[in-house]
Parts: sequence; C-alpha cells; structure tokens
Amino acid sequence: MKKLLVTSALPYANGPIHIGHLVEYIQTDIWVRYWKLRGRDTIYICADDTHGTPIMLRAQDEQVEPEALIERMGEEHRRDFADFQVHFDNYYTTHSPENEQLSGEIYLALKEGGHISERSIEQAHCPQCRMFLPDRYVRGTCPKCGAEEQYGDACEVCSSTYNPRDLIDPYCATCGTQPDWKESVHLFFELDHFTDALRAWIGAGHVQDDIRKKLMEWFQDGLRAWDISRDAPYFGFEIPGQPDKYFYVWLDAPVGYMAATMDHCRRHGLDFDAYWRRDDESDVYHFIGKDIVYFHALFWPAMLMGSGFRTPTQLCVHGFLTVNHEKMSKSRGTFITARTYLDHLDPQYLRYYYASKLNPRVEDLDLSLEDFVQRVNADLVNKIANIPSRVLAILHRNCDGRLAHMDDEGRALFDQLRGKCDAVGALYEQRDYAQVARLIGELTGEINTYLQAHKPWQLVKEDTARAAVVCTAGLNAFRIIATLIAPILPEFADRVASMLEIDALTWAGLDDVLENRPVRPYERLVDRVDPKKITAMTEASRVTTDEQEEVEPPVMTLDGLVDCAFQTMRLLDASPIADTDKLLALTLEDGDAPRRIVAGLGHDALDRGIVGQNFLVLANLAPKKIRGNESHGMSLAGDAGDRPQPVFVPDRQSGEVVE
Repeated sequence: MKKLLVTSALPYANGPIHIGHLVEYIQTDIWVRYWKLRGRDTIYICADDTHGTPIMLRAQDEQVEPEALIERMGEEHRRDFADFQVHFDNYYTTHSPENEQLSGEIYLALKEGGHISERSIEQAHCPQCRMFLPDRYVRGTCPKCGAEEQYGDACEVCSSTYNPRDLIDPYCATCGTQPDWKESVHLFFELDHFTDALRAWIGAGHVQDDIRKKLMEWFQDGLRAWDISRDAPYFGFEIPGQPDKYFYVWLDAPVGYMAATMDHCRRHGLDFDAYWRRDDESDVYHFIGKDIVYFHALFWPAMLMGSGFRTPTQLCVHGFLTVNHEKMSKSRGTFITARTYLDHLDPQYLRYYYASKLNPRVEDLDLSLEDFVQRVNADLVNKIANIPSRVLAILHRNCDGRLAHMDDEGRALFDQLRGKCDAVGALYEQRDYAQVARLIGELTGEINTYLQAHKPWQLVKEDTARAAVVCTAGLNAFRIIATLIAPILPEFADRVASMLEIDALTWAGLDDVLENRPVRPYERLVDRVDPKKITAMTEASRVTTDEQEEVEPPVMTLDGLVDCAFQTMRLLDASPIADTDKLLALTLEDGDAPRRIVAGLGHDALDRGIVGQNFLVLANLAPKKIRGNESHGMSLAGDAGDRPQPVFVPDRQSGEVVE
C-alpha cells in the first residue's frame, strides 16, 4: 500500500480557531487516525497561513513585528488543536525557509515554461491608508448577482470571481474610503495554458462529483490569468528578480503543504521527493472547505503541473457549519471559539457529534445544541460508555477483578461483532463517519441485548462464576467497539486500553480474546453533557450592544450588522436594470411612500410571480447608489441552488415589523 500524506487547509494566523474550523480538522484527524490504526504509513501535515496584508495591518495595530504576531498565533492554534486531540505529525508555518525556497522554485519553473506574463494593471489604492489594497480589502457589490458587501476577488453568494475594478461602489474595507486606481506592473500566471490538463485531471475522479460539475461550469467562460504578485508594503516573500514585488498569499500558502512536508522529512530522515515528485510511492489527500475549491482544484494543480511536481490524489471537500440551523453569530452566542468551548465542555462531545453527522458529500453540517446534548448523552454516555461501567463493577466487586473464560455463546457474540469490522473500515475509508457511528451504535446494541438477556448484575447473586463468564464476553465484545471508535474518540480508547491492561487498541489485535487475566477498575470514560454548561458557553460567546433608547431603529450600514430592523413589504413593481444580468429595481409598499430597493434576484425572477408577494426587508440600511439607482434597504434572499430565492412572508401584513 502506498504511503499517505494528508493535509488540512491552513488556518490564517490572524485569529483564533473556532468550532467552524474544527469540522475540517476533526474530520481529517479521524481519517488519519483510522489509517494509522490499520498500520498504513501516514503523515498528517498542516501549518499556519502567515502572509498577507491582514497580518501586516494587525501587527501594526498591536505595535509588534509580524513575526512575533504569527509566532503567538501559531502557539495558540497548536494548543487548541492538541486539546481537541487533533494530532499533526507536523504543524508548521508558511513563513519558513523551506516555503520561500519552494515558492521561488515553482515560480521560476513556471516563468521558464512561458507561463508567467507581465502586464500593467489598475490597482485599488486607498488614499487614506496610503497603500495598495489587496482584493480582500476592497469591498462592494458583486457585479454578477448584485449581492452587497462582497470581497474584491470573489462573491460568497454566487461564487463568481472577478477583478476589484468590477465591483459596484467599491470601498476600502479598513477605513471605508472610496479607493482610487493606480497603474502597477504585476505578474500573472497564465492558467489557461493548462485548460486541457486541468479538464482531464478534474474528470479523472480527483474531486467529488458535485464539485466536478461546478468546476466544469468555470471552464465555459475560459480560465483567466491569475495575478500572483502584490506591491510593497506587504508581509510575505519577495519574488525572485522583482524588487518590491511579493508573492500573493494564495501562491505560497498551498506551497506550505510541501514546505511542512520538507521540514518533516528533514527531521525524520524521509524522502521528500517520494511525496511530492513521484506519485507511484504515495497518495496526497487535501481536506478543504467548499469556499476554497477554485484555488485548490485549478490554480494549485496547474502550478504543480507546470513546475514538475505531482498533483494531489484527491480533494476532500466539505461544507460549512451552522449552529441551530443559522450561521454562527456573535450576538446569539453561537460564534464559539475552540478555547471557549474547551472552557466549558469535553472535546470528546464535539468529536463524537461531528462524526455522527459527517459524510463524504459537500453538505453543510448543523450543530443543533439541543440535539447535541441528547445525542451525546443517549448514544455515547448511556449506551456505549455504560457497558464497561456495568461489567467492570461486577468483576471487581465479586470476581477479584479478573476475567473468566469465553464460552461458546460469548464467542458467538464476539465473532458476530468481529465480522462487521471490515464494513466499518470501509465506511471510514469513504469518510462516511455518520454511517460509522450508526453501525457502531447497532453493534453496541447487540452487546446490551446480550447483557440484558443474561443480567449478570442479578446472576452474580446466584452463580458468581457464570456471571464472570458473561462479563468476560461483554468486555471482549466491548473491546471491539472501543477499537472501532478509537479514530473518533482517541482518549476514550486509550482509557479503555488502560482498564484492560493492554498497551493499545489496534486493528491487528481485533481477533485477540482476553481471558483469565486481571483488569483494572472502571475509570470514568465520559460524563453526561450538562445543559447548563451549554448555556454558560453561549453566554460567554455572546457579544452584546447597548440597548437603544430610540423608538425607531438607527440608520446603519453593512459595516456593522447590529441593530437590524426587519419589515414585511409588499412588492408593487419590479423592473430589470439595464446592462446587468441579475439586478432588479424593486418598488415596495412602505407606509405612505413607496420604497425603492436594488436586488440581485435575476431578471428571470419577473417570470416567477414575485410581484404582489410580501418580501422580508432589512429596512434600516443607509441609502446606497447601485448602478445609478438609489437603494433604500436590502431584500433578504436565500440560495435556491441555481438562483437566489427571495424570503417571502405570506402570513404577515405589509408594513409589519418582524422580530
């Protein structure tokens, strides 16, 4: 079997890890632990993503050097991951000599191959901040769908990519000043040189099918050249032969996977080329979120193709986290950092809950806090952890803390569970942890059925020897459960191994039967979730604002969505805005005077009977001009797959305030 290199996306070094991030790292860690349990040569690599303007600006705000900031953040990230039992073989930094070497090597190879071009561009420049603005520091309205408050390079609503110059009503994200535009010579990676190779790579099964379909849509408009340079001042690596020009963070960030591997190989005497030059000796798996597919499925493999390195074996793409079916929110106390969670709850709870809901599809995962409490307490505590609690108590109270022998009935139970292990293994390999948890639950139920049938807690009063045999069968069967769940709950598995007086639970040891030997007393494996601690955690995460005295809510901008006034308004009329594909001018009923709002619902929305419907409107936004039309508010919409879908409120009266 080939060696395995697994990576997770690199967390940015300007903020804490939160429970949304942990979906990916727990998902990856489970997969890595499974393969290590099976004995496969596996390394898990990650690093802090440390370059870019946000790092530079935050360091300036804190009056520290960027190097000091990223070192501190790296230590915090490592501590959070370790406390969630996410174990990296190497957690590195993109601000490393290895990354500078490899980024330069890849760039020079691309340049020599004719894949780098120079061109003069108009670049956003903030006269107030006195600096060129990176794409993500320009905000405005998406030119494709009309969504407001979008970044300068990509829309989070419709996933379109574009240039900052294309934004409608752009402004500096730092100070709000409208940028001016200055000429600067930039370096571009000609992505379209790799169109055929990328089509073939994507079509060869290296991404999930629904991701493949989305990627193929991007080919229809042609792949555009990618700006890989940024002007000073910038925190990053200077481009070889280009004074005051720096690699854009998205060039050297994925190279960080390679740099972290190189550092690991150097320290452990391994062959770096076996992982990144040749694909016959190893597999490379990238676990990423769906928001960075474009970079990982197009730019990254093209960079590797053009510089003589191997491409990834597989991209494993996951969705986002919602909490109680809504986006994480500081005001609701559901934007929970890893450290705040750890201050209140056992990390095993979250590992188990995420696993019980994760599958290989690109689906969002919802953390329902009520379901979280019920599922952990009912399944993990009451059903799984209760088995060793019952049988070890009987053995130590009545049988000198020793196992007996396995009789035929106990052996049949053991063999029945052992026969399901390969099915569990196949589900782990497919990253279908929800089905793993379901099957483990079924196998646990078989043990509980066996124990309930024989009732060793009653049997011990009449036949101690027979009770010991029943407990021996139950504990041997439970050892299989603990082994199967070990990738999800490594600390849980280690405690079980300690109670059984064995070094570790291993896949190779699944056939072993423990008989006629001492075992240790029961050690608490996991406590019940206390709902009061959930409340305390959300309260600790809540960001509140002073209550407003005004009867009418204040006019606000999208810079700070705090005091939102939502109102139902009936749509009186709608018309397409010229020279756009998506923008509509809406006229809505708002008391004595009509209200005009610009919305990116698509011109075809006019054919879907939207006139006369009651819309949900964010009513207290400051007026904003979009394509020459002044917009007084925002019509709320959701994602209907291929188009935005307005939020209708048919059960409310027009003009009614919605809390």
